[in-house]
Amino acid sequence: MAAGIVFTFAACNGSKKKDDYTDRMSQEHEGDSPVQNASVQYKQQQPVDTQSVKYAQTDSGAVTGYYAEPKNAGQDLPGLIVIHEWWGLNDNIRMMTRRLAGLGLKALAVDLYHGKTADSPQKAHALMEEAQSNHAGQIDNLKQAYQYLHKQGARKIGVIGWCFGGGWALQTALAMPDKIDATIIYYGELVTDKNQLRKLDMPIIGFFGGQDQSIPPAKVKTFKNNLQSLNKNVQIYTYQYAGHAFANPSGTRYNKKAAQDAWNKTKDFLQQYLEE
Repeated sequence: MAAGIVFTFAACNGSKKKDDYTDRMSQEHEGDSPVQNASVQYKQQQPVDTQSVKYAQTDSGAVTGYYAEPKNAGQDLPGLIVIHEWWGLNDNIRMMTRRLAGLGLKALAVDLYHGKTADSPQKAHALMEEAQSNHAGQIDNLKQAYQYLHKQGARKIGVIGWCFGGGWALQTALAMPDKIDATIIYYGELVTDKNQLRKLDMPIIGFFGGQDQSIPPAKVKTFKNNLQSLNKNVQIYTYQYAGHAFANPSGTRYNKKAAQDAWNKTKDFLQQYLEE
């Protein structure tokens, strides 16, 4: 999956206590695995340059992300923070980062797992649980990602995330409401408290599966209604025939019809709010 875009997925309260959302994610991903399949079919709309970059410094050391931008890119392009699923910063996320950069963006895929990736739901659960327990540290990581894109000359910056990353996309927007210019959430954990949502001041778009039990449709509806009652610019799409992780072409839950429609709407959203 423009002038600085932030895609976003689920966030937690940062405490060490049991995280119910992580357990719900495990149930949705039971028997799932990151595989090689339809992801290879996606090509970016224009050639891009890529590199691994050290974009942040944390208590655990330097953090390496994956950066992509159009070849011969000038400074006057939007930026996008790309947040990985619960599998980690793997080949699928790198592919999506190149694909997003091909739309005319400076795209930075962050790493909230500090170099680790998962190839099984059990390992992903452990990595996600550890990441969720350090909310302040992850927010600092994401703020440094924003600063990295800003130093690259990004004139606007957005955020996008899927699954685990979807929730963190929303958390990024909540942490930097005056800086993030657009937020894209793919089936990520949601915040429904109006007092928190009130601070959001950017366009938001979200995509969810009607059969996703980890992000219940009732919660999605409440999220949308509360934002609308606050007169926020929000678009929410729920695909009743799709489940969790429907947009991941390298997973076993992929739904081509829903994924393609969501991608088309994502492109339109980015063009309208980041590339204008």
